[in-house]
Amino acid sequence: MTRPDPITSERRHLTGLGYRLLGSLADAEDVVQETFARWYALSAREQDAIASPGAWLTTVAGRICLTQLASARVRREVYVGEWIPEPLPGSTEWIGVVDPADRVTLDESVDMAFLVVLEAMTPAERVAFVLHDVYRYPFAEVAGIVGRSTAACRQLASSARRRIQASRPPVATPAGRQADLVRSFKVAWQAQDIAALVGLLDPGVTATADGGGLATARLEPMYGGEAVARACAAIVDVLPGMTLRETTVNGRPGLLSRQHGVTVTVFAFHVEGGRIKHIWAVRNPEKLRAWTAA
Repeated sequence: MTRPDPITSERRHLTGLGYRLLGSLADAEDVVQETFARWYALSAREQDAIASPGAWLTTVAGRICLTQLASARVRREVYVGEWIPEPLPGSTEWIGVVDPADRVTLDESVDMAFLVVLEAMTPAERVAFVLHDVYRYPFAEVAGIVGRSTAACRQLASSARRRIQASRPPVATPAGRQADLVRSFKVAWQAQDIAALVGLLDPGVTATADGGGLATARLEPMYGGEAVARACAAIVDVLPGMTLRETTVNGRPGLLSRQHGVTVTVFAFHVEGGRIKHIWAVRNPEKLRAWTAA
């Protein structure tokens, strides 16, 4: 009996894996296309000889991503301003079918704060960690993808795990409280109430914008509650017709900014200790295609 085409069952899994490894949905989709192209380049006999097409496809996609991560570092050296992972609209279920037992792990792994930490890792660390800790691949299989020994992959994942743990707040903020903070931030921003904004922001808050040279954005992060609050208030004056709407960004409460009906910025937030600790503002239109399509 002819086996079902693996594309039908593996596309979402591979897209989710590629996004977590590369931080870009567009790049992830390119990886999936290249992976399937290599599958179809095999003869029917070669395909039939592969015991697990899903595992084969994951291995190929993982290796392509590893190569992409190395070249991405070079590209980002000439990127205009700060590079922020591409934000995703709504829930994250559409980029990977998973066992319900793994739902929390996978949801967390597309949180913007999580992806930003992944960006600081070496390509091998990122691939080893995501495949093992997020997707639960045995280290023996990870080693075959990364091209390192099993012991080396254990060390890579352990190093990455320490980075993730160090970035996490001591106490997680409930989703409802996060949504309340973002909603209050929106109201205070629209009212240009600097005092209220400062009260919602952590004193050491960091605000980072990504325009990629294609949209106006600060080239360096901004620090401090007072500075960030005043900058937000000033935006209302320089962008007439701007509207703010509450939305879900990478599975977390966020904001969507439109100007004259066009989506111009997606804001992701990280809450810690009852206040907003990080704000990421993505303005690069190439990273907003999923939002404009939606």
